[in-house]
Amino acid sequence: MKPMGQQPSRRQAMTFFSVENSPRCHMVRLVLAEKNISHDLVLVNQEDTPEELKEINPYNETPTLVDRDLVLYDYRVIVEYLDERFPHPPLMPVDPVSRSRHRLMLYRVERDWYSLVDIIGRGDKSRDAARKAFRDSLLETATIFDQKPFFLSDEFSLIDCALAPLLWRLPDYAIELPSVARTLVKYSERIFSRAAFRASLTEKEKDLRPTG
Repeated sequence: MKPMGQQPSRRQAMTFFSVENSPRCHMVRLVLAEKNISHDLVLVNQEDTPEELKEINPYNETPTLVDRDLVLYDYRVIVEYLDERFPHPPLMPVDPVSRSRHRLMLYRVERDWYSLVDIIGRGDKSRDAARKAFRDSLLETATIFDQKPFFLSDEFSLIDCALAPLLWRLPDYAIELPSVARTLVKYSERIFSRAAFRASLTEKEKDLRPTG
């Protein structure tokens, strides 16, 4: 196991180290925007990260959140921390059973979908198979998005924050949804129209859907 890293130099505001076009970083930025959390956004080149990030994160990676003397990495750890530290509006259920189910669904989104877009992003010979698997999986779950305004819920949640960056990037992944997935398309449009979602986008991410 790598050492925890050095203590960060104290900043006046919360600091978030992010790359400009990453679905995991985007999810954290969406949570920050939904909760209107004041922070300094530091956009970095993952191939040439700043010395500060190398010092505080043993893996020298994004996303990384610094809140005074606390340094967090792994996007799921970060977003749960933000939801607990800034409880309004809540993005996770209150009771332990529902929270556990929520965490399990976030794990499944990471395991089933984020892992596929990682392969798509690498652009190797497995890309086409991963793109097809992701599209097929979206179509299999499309009817779920017709049951509630948000993902199996009447309230916007961390699961929606996890799904939104993936759905926004479908054109970049060369994935087009057919008409039978109209419930998923409408869900996506509902999420994309939120003020917080628009605020969460970097300039590079805006270019992924020039007319979005």
